Amino acid sequence: MRSLIPFVHQIDSQEADEWLGALRGQLPDCDIRLLNQLTEQEKARAELAIVANPLPADVAQLPNLKWVHSVWAGVEGMMAELAHMPFDIVRLVDSNLAQTMSEAVLAWVMYLHRDMPRYRTQQALAQWQQLPYVEPGDRHVVILGLGELGQKSASRLAENGFRISGWSRSLKTISGIRCYAGEQGLAEAIGQADIIVNLLPLTAETKGIMNTAFFAGVKQGASLINFGRGATINESDLLQALAEDLVGHAVLDVFEQEPLAADSELWSNPNITLLPHISAPTSVSTASLIVAGNVKNYLADGTMPQVVDKQRGY
Repeated sequence: MRSLIPFVHQIDSQEADEWLGALRGQLPDCDIRLLNQLTEQEKARAELAIVANPLPADVAQLPNLKWVHSVWAGVEGMMAELAHMPFDIVRLVDSNLAQTMSEAVLAWVMYLHRDMPRYRTQQALAQWQQLPYVEPGDRHVVILGLGELGQKSASRLAENGFRISGWSRSLKTISGIRCYAGEQGLAEAIGQADIIVNLLPLTAETKGIMNTAFFAGVKQGASLINFGRGATINESDLLQALAEDLVGHAVLDVFEQEPLAADSELWSNPNITLLPHISAPTSVSTASLIVAGNVKNYLADGTMPQVVDKQRGY
């Protein structure tokens, strides 16, 4: 009998069809179907599900799950809604995603490093003025979050001559990167940074971590890039920090509510560059290979991929 694997999602039908096609192509010996295509007996038989931002009520229809595999790297929504359930959660770990993120980090650090926001303002005023050039080695970039994405981004920035430090929940040792940890380490790191790049996951500890106290501790006029999670920033505190010139410019790609509401104050702030969550899109072709590989290993000998730590949230 072919292994039955429900695909449970809350994404648009076109994207769901793309995932189904890719997963079925990689797992021809499995019966991968949408939840609404299963009988009650089939739902009870499922031990494994592949999911994309699933509704908790949908997952609850699969009473005998042992684990679910997310097709995305971010699982904070699932942790908030599904962590109490008895099955394990596996997130996507894709080296291609780290490469894509590091590209975005380099691009937008360069945008800030070369004073593009100020040139954009000058263009609007028809003002011709060349700004002084700063060497990359004189620009200190601090990465918040030193997982796979953070380490790859830090290395790519270092290769381009920037002075790099990083902060994480637990202290790491990375060649060529000065690493900080803990509350005191965070204060020391952001106090030196010209550009802060946030790649932190969303956990109970990181929610709202960038607040009034945080912005009061940054180097005067430092810039911020948020490619982590929207809820790590208190938006009203950021707007106040920009108004007080504590923060010079913010590049924001992720938001607590997406799409960002049309009446949000963030849209019209001249010291904010907004992006529609495009820093590191998941590649269906590479991600489906990884998911399929994990599923094949499990079906062959019961080997589980690394699961999310429900206490830490990632």
